[in-house]
Amino acid sequence: MAGRKSARSVSGKAARIGGIIMKRRQKGILAVVFVLLAGLGLFAYQQHEAAVKRAATQELTLSGNVDLREVTLSFRESDRIKEMLVEEGDTVEEGQVLARLDTDELTINLRKTKAQIAAQQSTVEKLHNGTRTEELHQAEQKLRAAEAAASNAQGVYERRQAVYDSVEGISAQELDNARTDAEAKQAAVEEAREALREAQNGPRQEDIAAAEANLQALEEEQSREEYLLSQYELRAPTNGVIRSRLLEVGDMASPSTPVFKLSLLDKKWVRAYVKESDLGRIYEGQSARVYIDSQKDKPIAGQVGYIADTAEFTPKTVQTDELRTALVYEVRVYVDDEENVLRLGMPATVKIDL
Repeated sequence: MAGRKSARSVSGKAARIGGIIMKRRQKGILAVVFVLLAGLGLFAYQQHEAAVKRAATQELTLSGNVDLREVTLSFRESDRIKEMLVEEGDTVEEGQVLARLDTDELTINLRKTKAQIAAQQSTVEKLHNGTRTEELHQAEQKLRAAEAAASNAQGVYERRQAVYDSVEGISAQELDNARTDAEAKQAAVEEAREALREAQNGPRQEDIAAAEANLQALEEEQSREEYLLSQYELRAPTNGVIRSRLLEVGDMASPSTPVFKLSLLDKKWVRAYVKESDLGRIYEGQSARVYIDSQKDKPIAGQVGYIADTAEFTPKTVQTDELRTALVYEVRVYVDDEENVLRLGMPATVKIDL
């Protein structure tokens, strides 16, 4: 009996010892697992940090502002503005009429010149065609009429002269008037006789040349006035956006007075600045991405197109503390803004692929 109790006591102690050993083994395993997990976590974190650092070394981030070319538009002639056809912010196409000057006076002059040209063309045509039969008959009739009038006037003068010489029945003034009239009628005969000779001989070459020269001068005047009229319209030299409207209807325009400022859309870029330590990491033609606040998840593709040769003090527009007091180099990243979302002066972030 005592032996069985002793055996059970020994067996219980062994079981308790085994349980203690098992618990210690489990704790050891858990400790090992914890250490392994902690190590794996640390390794993963280190790998992530390394990846971030590698990514940071594979691109260069710059801050800048959108820039684009602008032109100032003015009329070539001076006059008062009659029409302003576009507003600020309007998109315009090459050749589109933007404004017009008052053309009333110029249009009147042009109509007058055209009428003179038509008359002179008729004169030249007549000279080239020569004298028509009808005109020759008219010249002959005028000569006969002039001769008849001269003969009649001469007869009146001779009769009055006879009266005056015989009995002085008329005054000296009446006699003088009759003589003057007879002389005038004879002069008209000579003119009609010369006109008939010209009609019979036809126009002289010098007369034709003079008429043609006069016609050419009038045609040149018409061309000048038509060109001047075309300059009374202000047209867009290329596609763009009206940035500023500087004059209004009724204002006096001149070649030295700007009417519009036009932003060109054919080429846009972001003007950024890079410090000297990063200068060797970039080159012209290098790929880049441009981000703006309104679409941070939609980069605009671009490439480095210009790197300044000389350093300058950081412009006031640079917003980073790192560059604010440094000597920097200007960089232009040209972009293909197909959706036309970039505006002049808009802040932008540039990421250059290294």
